[in-house]
Amino acid sequence: MAGRTKNRIDKPLASLIAILIISGALIFASAAFGLLARGSSMSSVFFSHLVLGLGLGSVLLVALTYIDYRVWKPYTPYIFALSILATAAVFVPHIGMSHGGGRRWIVLMNMSFQPSEAMKVGAILFAATYFSVYKNKIGTLLYGLGGFFGILAVPAAILILQPDIGTLSIICFSVGAMFLAAGASVRDLLLVLVIGILGLGLLATMKPYIRDRVETFLNPAQGQQGQSYQIKQSLIAVGSGGFTGRGFGQGIQKFTYLPEPMGDSIFAVAAEELGFLGAGFLILLYLSFALRGYTVSARAPDMFGALLGIGICTYLVVEAFINIAAMLGVAPLTGIPLTFISQGGSAMLVSLAAAGLLLSISRFKSARTSA
Repeated sequence: MAGRTKNRIDKPLASLIAILIISGALIFASAAFGLLARGSSMSSVFFSHLVLGLGLGSVLLVALTYIDYRVWKPYTPYIFALSILATAAVFVPHIGMSHGGGRRWIVLMNMSFQPSEAMKVGAILFAATYFSVYKNKIGTLLYGLGGFFGILAVPAAILILQPDIGTLSIICFSVGAMFLAAGASVRDLLLVLVIGILGLGLLATMKPYIRDRVETFLNPAQGQQGQSYQIKQSLIAVGSGGFTGRGFGQGIQKFTYLPEPMGDSIFAVAAEELGFLGAGFLILLYLSFALRGYTVSARAPDMFGALLGIGICTYLVVEAFINIAAMLGVAPLTGIPLTFISQGGSAMLVSLAAAGLLLSISRFKSARTSA
């Protein structure tokens, strides 16, 4: 423990996470009225999101906060491998389940789970270990760029086959941020950027739904009853909220017009009811979380903790801002949830567990920063 100081959890970070979780629960509760109005059953939603997601996720958050994050380092290759195997299990007959054109869920004991959510954290854990072990060789082509693409290769193949390009983008952003922080060369970063652009273009030609989403983003006026419908209704909801909003629970779009009001479109529900002030406050919360999360990472006592914190913070924040950008029409729709808020037991469970790891890192800081 030389050179390290053990402290209590970082209170500003813990407070921001608590505020986001509580705010998210209230926004979700309001959005759920839209489902009730459509005559749908709330029992499965309640169990998946509130019991498994928020309930069990909160237990994991607390447990992982008080477990030294460094104990996971020797097991990260196995955690990553298990997350890959679980994600690949969606292709196994009678276990995998298809929905909305994608095969992304496994069903066990009448409960569905999206294993690719766990692969986000699995990839981040493994990347943190890899880049910290080979930190003196990151500038080389083999261990730097080769390692980066080696980490992403199998997850990318599985997620493209599902397809789940949104999850793949989150993993790429997270591991890319860790690669940058680990000391990647300018050459390697430029190559990653070029390969990423070329890869996205190739996917757009191979996967019609990706091409449709890009075309909808570039020309939202076309296909008003098809691909453009969701973004059109989202912008109506955001615009009708005005400066102060219609009032909590008083939104209209969630009842009959807005697709996925508890899922992808939940930010639009919040913006309609809370207005520019409420939506702006929510964005400010995510920005504050990012700032505090990266600060905690910078104070970590070792490179593994620093990179793990950077990866987790990037995953949680980028996920939120991609969702918000899509609802505001400044990014293509991806199906990515709004962190700590959107419906989804799997996403909520994993994001809360990841927040627990970040809080665990905050309990330790180097002697230099604690002086």
